[in-house]
Amino acid sequence: MVAEYRSDPTVARYQSWTTPFTEQDAELLTRESVTPDRRTPGWTQYAVELISEGALIGDLGVNLQQNRMQADIGFTIAAGYQRQGYGSEAVRRMLEHLFTEQGLHRVSAECDARNLGSAALLNRVGFRREGCRRAHTWLKGEWTDDLVFGLLASDWAGAAGGRRHRRSFTV
Repeated sequence: MVAEYRSDPTVARYQSWTTPFTEQDAELLTRESVTPDRRTPGWTQYAVELISEGALIGDLGVNLQQNRMQADIGFTIAAGYQRQGYGSEAVRRMLEHLFTEQGLHRVSAECDARNLGSAALLNRVGFRREGCRRAHTWLKGEWTDDLVFGLLASDWAGAAGGRRHRRSFTV
């Protein structure tokens, strides 16, 4: 299923991978991002599964920094499940884990400035837009602007952290 939704051009448009995303690509992603200890610095990829349907609907990546107090996140949701709140809920759940269980101080995210859906999601879950890196990333044959977002544990605890999940799914 990972190869299927990551091969969708609308899903891959603002992402670093190219389509088609093959089964071999999916296996490599899984193999490279599995760690027995979630406190190990580096990228770890998490599946976003909708339990009621038994469906893999996306993935969420967490890059734990060397200081183990900060992380970067990224997310991908299959096209058929976008604009239904699943992405927001998955990111909130991961933030809850990172801030509450792992005790992180800060989580950062960035997205292509044209990716209005991802920017809105980040705002919705409590991130603050911290800047725009103009013509920062060479992506698929063109220079793109990157929006930079950040969220502190203190802001999460005071605002977004109080929201509860509406649906049953796992990250």
